[in-house]
Amino acid sequence: MRAMERIGFTTSIPVEILLAAGKIPVDLNNIFIGSDQASLLVEKAEEAGYPRTTCGWIKGLYSVAIENPLQAVIAVMQGDCSNTLALMETLQLKGIKTIPFAFPFDRDIKMLQEQIEKLMDHFSVSAEQVQESKKRLDDIRSLCWQIDTMTWQDNVVTGGENHFYLVSSSDFNSDPKQYEKDLIKFIAKARLRKAFNDEVRLAFIGVPPIFTDLYQVTESLGARVVFNEVQRQFSMPFETEDIYRQYIQYTYPYGAFARLADILEQIDLRKVDGVIHYTQTFCFRQIEDLIYRQNIQLPFLTLEGERPGKLDGRSRMRIEAFINMLKRKK
Repeated sequence: MRAMERIGFTTSIPVEILLAAGKIPVDLNNIFIGSDQASLLVEKAEEAGYPRTTCGWIKGLYSVAIENPLQAVIAVMQGDCSNTLALMETLQLKGIKTIPFAFPFDRDIKMLQEQIEKLMDHFSVSAEQVQESKKRLDDIRSLCWQIDTMTWQDNVVTGGENHFYLVSSSDFNSDPKQYEKDLIKFIAKARLRKAFNDEVRLAFIGVPPIFTDLYQVTESLGARVVFNEVQRQFSMPFETEDIYRQYIQYTYPYGAFARLADILEQIDLRKVDGVIHYTQTFCFRQIEDLIYRQNIQLPFLTLEGERPGKLDGRSRMRIEAFINMLKRKK
C-alpha cells in the first residue's frame, strides 16, 4: 500500500535517503500546523496524558503521528527538541516504529557521516543512489533560493509567501515533482509584480511560528519579513558536493552560536530594521533568547506562542508597538 511507504520525521533530516529508497517523506510539523484542526490535535495529546506544560508542537506531532498512516517515524534525538525522546517512547507505546537520528552538537563531520550512513543502511540505499537524489533535490532547492532572493532583493515576495514555500522544503510537500511545479508557477507569477515599498523590513528568527496569521498581521501594519531564518535553512541555501557537507553547513541543529553567525550575516545583507525572535512556550530554546539579544545590535522583540491559532491580543499589540517604534526611528 502506497500510504504505508510514508516516513514521518520530527524535523529536517537527510530526506535524500528516503527519496532514494522510494519512500514518501512527511514532515509531521507541516501536517500539524497546516491542519484546520491543529488546536484539536493538541487537545487530543493532552487527553492521552501529555502534560499541559509540554510544548504545543510536541503534542501536535504526537497526534499527527497517531492519526496518519506511517511506516515509521524518524526521531531527531539530538539537534532539535529536548522532548523528542519522550515523544518517541509514547509513540512506541502505540505500536509506531521509530528510527533514531542525531546531529552531533560539535558539528563533527565523521560523527554525522556515521549517522547518515546508518540511516542509509536502514533503508538499504547506496551512497551513489543518495547522491543522485541530492542532485535532483538541488535543482528544486535552487528555486527556493530564487524565491528567497525575490523576497529581500527584488522585493516582490511577501514574508508569508517566503515562509510557506521555504518551510515546505523540509519534505517537498511529500511530492517533489508537484512541489517543483508549484515553485515554478509561483516564481513566474511573482516576477510580474511591482516591487513593494516597505516602511519596515523585519527578520524573523527562531522556529517557525505556531501563530497562523503572524505574517498577515505584520504586513497589515506596514512591515514585511525579508528574512525567515530557520525556514531558509530548511532549503539548504548553499551549494555542496555531497550530503555530508550539506548537513554540516545546515545551521539549525548545532546550537545558538552556529545559527547566530548566519543570522548576523543575513540581517546585514538584507538591510533589516528590526528582529522578531519567536520562542515556543515550554521550549528550552527560550533560554537562548538572551544569547541573541546580547549579540544582535538591532531593535529586538521576543514573541512567545503556545497553541496554534491567530495571534492573541497582547501579542498583536506588542508587534504593533514594535513596528510603530521602528517607523518612528526611520
